[in-house]
Amino acid sequence: MSTSTRVRLLRGSGLLLLLLGIVHLVATPHIAALIRHSVSQGAADNLIPPMLLNHILVGVLLLPLGFLTFYAAPYSDRWARVIVRTTAVTVATLPLTLLWLMGLRYFDAPLFVVGFLLVVAASATLLLAAFAKTRTTDSADTARS
Repeated sequence: MSTSTRVRLLRGSGLLLLLLGIVHLVATPHIAALIRHSVSQGAADNLIPPMLLNHILVGVLLLPLGFLTFYAAPYSDRWARVIVRTTAVTVATLPLTLLWLMGLRYFDAPLFVVGFLLVVAASATLLLAAFAKTRTTDSADTARS
């Protein structure tokens, strides 16, 4: 894979992770409303706070993860490879973990499907770009490697 292709894929993955963080945060109030309408008031009072904590925490953490991936993309230094490869391996575990823990029952919820597809796209792209052998194709690529 050329260096320029690798950088584009990693930057695209970083943007996907940023978008996933935004989708996660946007979905948070919808899930709270779903809980309020699906269970008793007492149960909602117990379920909503931990759900809010989880969703807000994960959504906020996805933002710097996406930014760091985007930022590290053009660099070939060791620190950049560590960031990109650690992110790639971590994100690659998410689709399988989601399917294992949640099954298919939530795939009728549009925001869940969007989030899942973003995770799959980001993980596949990240793995490909983070671990592929790079080759330079032009002088601009050579300057970056």
